[in-house]
Amino acid sequence: MPTTCLVVMGVSGSGKSTIAALLADHLDWPMAEADEFHPESNIAKMESGVPLTDADRGPWLRRLRDWIGERAASGQSTVVTCSALKRAYRDLLREAETRVLFVHLAGSRELIAGRLSGRSGHFMPPSLLDSQFADLEPLGEDEDGIAVEVTATPEEITNAVIAALDAPVPD
Repeated sequence: MPTTCLVVMGVSGSGKSTIAALLADHLDWPMAEADEFHPESNIAKMESGVPLTDADRGPWLRRLRDWIGERAASGQSTVVTCSALKRAYRDLLREAETRVLFVHLAGSRELIAGRLSGRSGHFMPPSLLDSQFADLEPLGEDEDGIAVEVTATPEEITNAVIAALDAPVPD
């Protein structure tokens, strides 16, 4: 049976962790938070308000890709949170030996900034939001994935994603 990895992507504050957890729970698939794959040097840069470079992101994305591939090799479909802002980053994740489907949680800068202003306990400061929007390359028409606006409730967003996957929607 073929495996799939759902990569819940978007800028910081778009709801990746919340939606990924709901999807993983509904689908009964293991979930990984890409933030947990960052080396300490990346976390230190972000905590100090310095945006990551493509060179910083390379090893992080390869570790995540390898985790996806290892699970797929054992027959497991997975859900992953990852900003995956640029096509090149998504291309690297697509190197895993499985179907990698992207779920782009899209929202306006104003909406996301409002969410970030109320968030605490995360190493990604709101001051880096502009750099994330500057890097964001929406999914191309040839990319396997869907975009979902984050103005709905988490449950509605999750149900929309599941419906797009032709999976049963919970009552």
